[in-house]
Amino acid sequence: MGDRRLAAWAVLGCAVSFAAVWIAQRAADVSMVDVMVYRAAGWTVRSGGDLYAMRYGTAQLPMTYPPFAGLLFVPLTWVTIGTMRTVVTAANLALAVALAALSLRLVARPVRTAAVILIAGLSVWTEPVWATLRYGQVNLLATVLVLWDLTRRPGNRWAGVGIGIAAGIKITPALFAVYLALAALLVPGARGVNLRRAAVATGTFAGTALVGALALPHDSRTYWTGVLFSPDRPGVPENTANQSVRGIVARLQHTDTPGAAWVCAALAVAALGLAVAVAAARAGNRLPSAAAWAAVACGVTGLMISPVSWTHHWVWAVPMVVLLFSEALRRRDPRWWAAALAALAVFGSYLVWYVPHDPSHRPELHQNAGEMLLSAAYPLVGAAYLALAGVLAAQALRLPPDGLPDDARGRSARALRSS
Repeated sequence: MGDRRLAAWAVLGCAVSFAAVWIAQRAADVSMVDVMVYRAAGWTVRSGGDLYAMRYGTAQLPMTYPPFAGLLFVPLTWVTIGTMRTVVTAANLALAVALAALSLRLVARPVRTAAVILIAGLSVWTEPVWATLRYGQVNLLATVLVLWDLTRRPGNRWAGVGIGIAAGIKITPALFAVYLALAALLVPGARGVNLRRAAVATGTFAGTALVGALALPHDSRTYWTGVLFSPDRPGVPENTANQSVRGIVARLQHTDTPGAAWVCAALAVAALGLAVAVAAARAGNRLPSAAAWAAVACGVTGLMISPVSWTHHWVWAVPMVVLLFSEALRRRDPRWWAAALAALAVFGSYLVWYVPHDPSHRPELHQNAGEMLLSAAYPLVGAAYLALAGVLAAQALRLPPDGLPDDARGRSARALRSS
């Protein structure tokens, strides 16, 4: 009865939280500009226009996703704008609940109603999720698709489909197929599982490209031969909202053309992030929540190396913070509580918006050192996470493997808990 009462109060609290977010965003008259771009893309597909010549609004915002995404946006044109905004907001709130549940499953915690609802109710007030709701973005959908795949039972033959579809919509999740392929080569105990998931993800992604090519041949040629390789298309790189390595380099250099410097930095981060993810996977049972450490490492790496990662792309903050709090509960160490609370504070404080920002005057080209630090808040948390995950994976890999006598396994577990 106590659990039921707790769940009931959690549901009530989440409902109040969701309603408050909905009211606050409507009171602020948020534009939901991204979903309006999606709708314009859907209309362009319906009318047979040039998808990548389309521009929306006074800001002349273009379509930046693959043709397959354009096909998925067509249903947005079947309803009125008001209905579309309501449906998209409700869908994103439902996806926030799904993300909370999958985050708990990822860290091997019981998926209890009270915990799921509590996490979802709090997550909508973090800046990445709030901004996703504000703009009507697809970030929650892409992240849920990836986590749905990564938390499915190992023998599921369709595991990988979610990653492939997510990559077909936004490209960046394709990094998870690379991670799974590397894990298939380097993680002996799970080669078959990881290879199958990598193959299914790659095949599904290729299928989305094929569907786009058959339905929109001209747009597909334009995208895969040009748009994909145009990093400036989504916006200027120095914008403080761009929480990627490229954004950091642009602001450091006080330029909107960071050139080769950001490519080298992104390649280094990609190599490091994938190495951390694979090392965590290799650690297996020697590292509690190894799958979660690996998955979040890959997700964070994708955000850091993307040419543009707007703040609302960082919804991977939710599973990251859930993982850190889960570890704090397990280890009962004040340092872990401090780390979890610090991460939550960064993503919940809207810190990156404390610096001057104006699209017309572009003050980010003239930032001082303090402003640069604030503008790099999310990648700095990402780098700290990769460093922590790397250290834990390295420590775990030095412990005796599974299959040793009970006393050896006990020593291994105690050694890891004390780290």
